[in-house]
Amino acid sequence: MSKKGMAVEGSLDIRFAGKSPAETRLVHLDQRAPLRALFPHCPDMGLPVTAITATCGGFTGGDHLTMSVDVAAGAGVMAVGQAAEKLYRSTGAETRIDINLSVGADGWLEWLPQETILFDGARLRRRTSLAMATGSAMLGGEILVFGRQARGEHLTHGLVHDGWQLARDGKPAWADIFHAADQDLTAMLAHPAALAGARASAMLVHVGADLGAALAWVRERLALANNALRAAATIVNDVLLVRWLADDASDIRPSFAALWMGLRGRARNLPANLPTFWHA
Repeated sequence: MSKKGMAVEGSLDIRFAGKSPAETRLVHLDQRAPLRALFPHCPDMGLPVTAITATCGGFTGGDHLTMSVDVAAGAGVMAVGQAAEKLYRSTGAETRIDINLSVGADGWLEWLPQETILFDGARLRRRTSLAMATGSAMLGGEILVFGRQARGEHLTHGLVHDGWQLARDGKPAWADIFHAADQDLTAMLAHPAALAGARASAMLVHVGADLGAALAWVRERLALANNALRAAATIVNDVLLVRWLADDASDIRPSFAALWMGLRGRARNLPANLPTFWHA
């Protein structure tokens, strides 16, 4: 993890090009520690996979990370977190994470997360920006864990500011921000109109064609999910959104994975698989 008094400034810039997902190749890679891109052999995915990892083991106040993934017209790629992100307690400074994703015409991007685990006192400010061109499609998401569940930890103070914004052909199309800080944090986590005591939440974002049929399919699968989940799906300005709440992130992952695998098949006729290390 970042050493006391020594904030990290990590960056990762990756670009892909190709006529189709199967023909996609890496054309640019610029990385600065602690961020690294790995390229595991995943022959059953139907497209290249890049695993994003941090060599420091976690982040704390003052750390700043910038990640950019660009998929050119016609290309396709999955960018997946290699392991859960850990946000450690801060004495006041924020951990800033800026994520910039862009997809060219008829391109396909999967931004597949692992959990972001927020330790008590963590201060996270994360922004995910999506730039979509005509005919492009994507799957993205996030999984938040409020406190170290293995230790029975609850968030009593800190900051969670997690914002998404999506633009189509340069025009704003959708935005979403989860914000809770300090004295309001515990109230929002407990309030019945907010997280209602949930210890973990997740969101899946899908942009593509025939979203009405996809929404019906998603709702059918959510109806079959385990009783430990609270989940719902809707479409906002041609963006399909699915949200989950649960007492434990492990209750969310099976439903999250099932929808992800099904939607990648429906959207781009890709195999209904995920990398084996995501399930580990």
